[in-house]
Amino acid sequence: MRWLLIHAHPDDETLWTGVAAAHLLERGDEVHVLTMTLGEEGEVIPADLRHLELPAGQPRAADAPDPLADVRRGELDGAMQALGVTSWTVLGDDPGEPRVRDSGMVGTPSAEHPRAFVGAPPEQVAPAVAERVRRLAPDAVLTYDRTGGYGHPDHVRTHEVTLAALRLLDDPPALYARVTPESWWQQDLAGVGDLLTPERRDAWRVGAPADDHTARLSVVPDEQVTHVVVDAAAVPRQVAALTQHRTQVRLLGEPAQAYALSNDIALLLTGREAYQQLDVATGEPLAAGGDPRPLGGQA
Repeated sequence: MRWLLIHAHPDDETLWTGVAAAHLLERGDEVHVLTMTLGEEGEVIPADLRHLELPAGQPRAADAPDPLADVRRGELDGAMQALGVTSWTVLGDDPGEPRVRDSGMVGTPSAEHPRAFVGAPPEQVAPAVAERVRRLAPDAVLTYDRTGGYGHPDHVRTHEVTLAALRLLDDPPALYARVTPESWWQQDLAGVGDLLTPERRDAWRVGAPADDHTARLSVVPDEQVTHVVVDAAAVPRQVAALTQHRTQVRLLGEPAQAYALSNDIALLLTGREAYQQLDVATGEPLAAGGDPRPLGGQA
């Protein structure tokens, strides 16, 4: 099978769909990645690279340099080589495509930048994505659900653009949105609590997510999940890719058991991901019809 993963920023492909990618690649499928922006507004973790981070809370001039963009493209290249994907590219790399920019978090002035992804109507960007899908001819597309996973404007816009693009095709591929079943969410909260002993909290300088963590936006009742990937053997490949996203991700433990972003909240590397298959015409989840099926039809 041929799969296309459509994501908002470098690192999202590995954080959100890295288990599926590693699992599908291991069984011999093609996995292709399309990234919508270069993550220009990312918060930088390592102190030695913090000079690349743009000043928080300030408007961005249209002609201002984006020093983080080239670094994150390099991180994406390294991560995709580590993961072993078939191909990867960024929207705007092909002639005539729009080059949209990281919008930043909700309410930040960077959303007013003339190239901010959130400011680009889906119908403006969708034809370029549709052409990518038409040329690649994937059997299935993976992206975020309508909440964007945790509410980031670019994740939400990626979901909207992906739907709009597939609706331009006469015979669109299957579409799957990344979600988390309620039971897994509760298990993961308990698992982080068990992992973070007082000594590890201090050594790793992290806290545990609360039940109202923003990622809860994409938590759904278990019975609404249509497909899953459960593969602990995929985690080392995911970790190898995450190691490349140095500006954005900290791995916790040796071997890595969890990770943290710039918010210093620990999240588990679970070796499992859940999805809802969406009706391309309506954007609504299809009925699950019983227990979730393996993504791609093979255990």
